Amino acid sequence: MIRVSEAAALALHTMVFLAARPDQLVSNREIAGKIKASEAHLSKVLQRLARCGFVKSIPGPRGGFAVTKKGGDSTLLDVYEAIEGPLDAEPCLFQSPACGGRGCIMGDALNVATHEMREYMKKRKLSQLAHTIAKLNPVLKA
Repeated sequence: MIRVSEAAALALHTMVFLAARPDQLVSNREIAGKIKASEAHLSKVLQRLARCGFVKSIPGPRGGFAVTKKGGDSTLLDVYEAIEGPLDAEPCLFQSPACGGRGCIMGDALNVATHEMREYMKKRKLSQLAHTIAKLNPVLKA
């Protein structure tokens, strides 16, 4: 099973939000309001995205954040792994596994699900997703 932290979820939603507005500067406050996130937590996530080169930050009263070419060309997997590290399967679904990690009753299902999720995320560019999702989700519309 794949676990997505709040930071990774914020990063993914923020990147799609910004990719839908490739030529706009958007404030931390506006992004936080649209994706219903804490401004403080989002600020930390945006700093990490900027360090990775996915967004650029323009300081000042008319400043904000904008997606970079690298960010727009990135995939969901690129953003996820920039925040979380490599996408790996969780070792176990159960709180206290009776099997001790050997002979899992779930078999290979976790590895298969993780592989499929990795492939899905690797094929989804933010620039493509931004246009598709903006049609379906009014929050992400430019």
